[in-house]
Amino acid sequence: MKGNKTYVDIGSILDDVFEAAKDFGEKMKDFAPPRFDGCGPNPMGGFGANSEAHGSGGASGGAWFEAQSDENADYYPNFSYPPMNIYLTSERSIVFEFAVAGFEEKGITLSFQGDYMVFSAKIELEPPLEGIRYFKRRLKLKDIEKQKYYVPADKFDQEKVKAVFKNGILKVTVPPKETAEANEGIKIEIVREGE
Repeated sequence: MKGNKTYVDIGSILDDVFEAAKDFGEKMKDFAPPRFDGCGPNPMGGFGANSEAHGSGGASGGAWFEAQSDENADYYPNFSYPPMNIYLTSERSIVFEFAVAGFEEKGITLSFQGDYMVFSAKIELEPPLEGIRYFKRRLKLKDIEKQKYYVPADKFDQEKVKAVFKNGILKVTVPPKETAEANEGIKIEIVREGE
């Protein structure tokens, strides 16, 4: 047995793990945790008016609701690529930072559709060389399909958005509105039956 060594290709194993995670994310992309009276992630802070009533865990959402006290909670678990940061500043601006090294400005698309900022990007890649054997491969660039991020138009001034692309980082800052617009909703008229 001398000289017979078995080598484990950790890179290949991790590729399989990442691929499985991607598949899981695709299958779960339409999953929405239970919502109770407005509970759920809220970019303006907290989890909704009734989050304390439901506690953390149990039948009201489990670990998802436990994340309310975790500053590192991932409110966008379906978007693992590209790496990103999303945060509120002390001035209440919402900031998105996307790591898009290798992409060109002309291939990146940003727009607002109602209460959502829509982000996508195309990358021009050279065809892979034949006969290549990677010793390590973690740099896997690919197109970014449409991703929607909640930026409520009644709270954030979408007209004053600022997007800066520098050193492979796209930083998008959406300032708050001077005064948040109160959404009065639609009043429903009640009539007596038979009239």
